[in-house]
This record gives sequence, C-alpha cells and structure tokens, in this order.
Amino acid sequence: MNLIANIGRFLFAIPMVIFGVFHFVNTRSFQNVVPSFIPGQTFWVYLTGAALIAAGISILIKKQIQLVSNLLAIMLLIFAVFVHLPLAMDGDQLAASSLLKDVALAGGAFILGNYFKDK
Repeated sequence: MNLIANIGRFLFAIPMVIFGVFHFVNTRSFQNVVPSFIPGQTFWVYLTGAALIAAGISILIKKQIQLVSNLLAIMLLIFAVFVHLPLAMDGDQLAASSLLKDVALAGGAFILGNYFKDK
C-alpha cells in the first residue's frame, strides 16, 4: 500500500471524527445552522455528528471505505447546498468558506473512496 495514500487517508479521516465530536460538544451552535424548515434540529445535529464519527473511524480502520466515502461525500454536498449556499448567497463570508470547504471535502471523499475501492 502506498505510504502517501495512507497518510492522506489518516489526514482526511481524523478531522471527520473531530468534526463529529464538535457536533456533540457544540450542539447549540450547530442547531442554529440547521435550516428552519427542517424540524428536529437537535436530532439532525446528533445524527450528522454520529455519521461523521462513524465515517472517520470506518476510513481509519479501512472498512467499507468506498461506500462510506461516497455517502460522506453526498452528506457534505447536502450540507453545502442546503446549509451553506443560502447563507453564502446572502453575503455571509463564513458560509461561503464553509461551502467551499464542504465541496472540496466531498471531492476528496469521492477520490478516497475510488482509490481504496479494491484495497
């Protein structure tokens, strides 16, 4: 296995776990980001936090990397479109940065899943 690819896998997975933990530690902050037309803000914050942690761990232990990475990419794109894009269109520069971050991470997740699909 390529050493650089494994370093990249760790560099991608560890922040996902940390982002997930942030959802549980800073739940109130994340509740304010969930669009108001979606009921149960706390539920969605916890669910996405758990999904981020699970994805990161799965990538770290090399279990179902292709499936997990593709699902993670889709979740990140949903965040980008439904959470960050509306705020970015209203001129929120932090939301614009988050939009670009999530789109880039989604791209990385798709690449990661494709690279490790047979490994």
